[in-house]
Amino acid sequence: MRGVMRARWAAAGVAVVLAATGCGSGGGGNGGAVLSSSWGDPQNPLEPANTNEVQGGKVLDMIFRGLKKYDPRTGQAQNWLAASIDTDDSRNFTVRIKDGWTFSNGEKVTARSFVDAWNYGASLRNNQKNAYFFGYIDGYDEVHPSSGAQRADTLSGLKVVDDHTFTVRLNQKFSGFPDTLGYAAFAPLPRTFFTDHAAWVDKPVGNGPYTIESYTKGSQMYLRKRDDYPGPDKARNDGVTLMVYTDSNTAYTDLLAGNLDLADDIPAAQLKNVKGDLGDRYINTPAGIIQTLAFPYYDKAWNKPGSEKVRTGLSMAINRRQITDTIFRRTRTPATDWTSPVLGADGGFKAGLCGRACDYDPARAKELIKEGGGIPGGRVRITYNADTGSHKEWVDAVCHSIDNALGDDKACAGNPVGTFADYRNQISQHRMPGPFRAGWQMDYPLIQNFLQPLYYTGASSNDGKWSDKDFDRLVNRANAETDTTRAVAAFQQAEEVVRDKMAAIPLWYQNGSAGFSERLSDVALNPFSVPVYNEIKVG
Repeated sequence: MRGVMRARWAAAGVAVVLAATGCGSGGGGNGGAVLSSSWGDPQNPLEPANTNEVQGGKVLDMIFRGLKKYDPRTGQAQNWLAASIDTDDSRNFTVRIKDGWTFSNGEKVTARSFVDAWNYGASLRNNQKNAYFFGYIDGYDEVHPSSGAQRADTLSGLKVVDDHTFTVRLNQKFSGFPDTLGYAAFAPLPRTFFTDHAAWVDKPVGNGPYTIESYTKGSQMYLRKRDDYPGPDKARNDGVTLMVYTDSNTAYTDLLAGNLDLADDIPAAQLKNVKGDLGDRYINTPAGIIQTLAFPYYDKAWNKPGSEKVRTGLSMAINRRQITDTIFRRTRTPATDWTSPVLGADGGFKAGLCGRACDYDPARAKELIKEGGGIPGGRVRITYNADTGSHKEWVDAVCHSIDNALGDDKACAGNPVGTFADYRNQISQHRMPGPFRAGWQMDYPLIQNFLQPLYYTGASSNDGKWSDKDFDRLVNRANAETDTTRAVAAFQQAEEVVRDKMAAIPLWYQNGSAGFSERLSDVALNPFSVPVYNEIKVG
């Protein structure tokens, strides 16, 4: 899931909205024990299969529950709406769902709720950003062909057996498939999504512990506790008001002033002060997030023979340790592979996989860039979204490091884009002039999720359009393994291809950070760095 955003809204507007709702003091217009939290507008309407960025994902995690749910402390996939997911061959699965689950409009959640939702998400004509996640299911090439017109309306691999049972046939073995089903793209959808789609998009109906009561783009979204929610993870507060900020520094200032209850992204500029300001109300925990620099492989200048040497040279020109120590106050850790330490060794994390290519070596960096034909255009432009202060700081620091390594104070420059939404739109339109910020937050805790969505040919989040047949072959082999240990080993071999070609430059692993007001208790971030909103108590 791509990046972190802070969307479009003048900072002065925060106090106005808070005064109207009373969020900062826990009551007011929304009533009861309501907490306020920093946020940013989603890139797209909140359709589960069309949301692949963090801010929209936060809301989906509050209003939906799927077949699986990831433990907020360990990240492990647990059956939730699924009573069981059985298979004898890692290709044919029988899914049985629990009785008693309903959507917030009273409709029962049935097997059809899942099958219809997945068929919609996979369909080419619906143009869903997460369609790729259904690519393992038989018939995907018919409903979402890589070229030509759509040839079928539904996935042949999905069959409803009865109200509480459906079957899934994959087009290849994938032993990890059940553990992917906690991702929001696989959420069930009510009939109103299909019968009155415009109304649903205007006010989404889900089956989770919160309902969306109101949303003003560029301002705020108010989510109310759902009293009739049937799950065991009921909300312990009366609701959450998500406040749109254009700058995380402003959110932090509002938190200290008592105008905001929860800021879930402590800006780099405040890291030197945060412990003194907040004490035990500051959270800094490991998260499944890695920051990288991606490349526009659709630009021939960055994809010519020998360009892997240029990319490797740029990697060796970056002093990761200095940047993470000075700018991020050790809340980031220099990356030595393309996954995350939260996976653990058994889950596929392999410290040091990057080897010398991730070591700061300015002399060798300069040699490699020269051997690879030099930097295209003679200057690196690193594109990033400018609506969070921390990105500018680290991009400037990376450029300074590259300049020093190459002995040229004009070798590198930042290329800011005003908002995250505009930034993502430019990426989607393949308009990147050079390397670009590519933070990745895991969708589910599998090594597959750090590799396949980003680097597999045609994958949903392969924004730079990198393609390598050896990588694809190894990923296919890993997915077909029924033994977890062998599957992980095959994925690690695929990751070695990413390393050898320097498909993207790994920068650092990111901790989740947050600060909260004295009104709140039981505040925690899950391994995805998202606040566990339903567990927070107010007052």
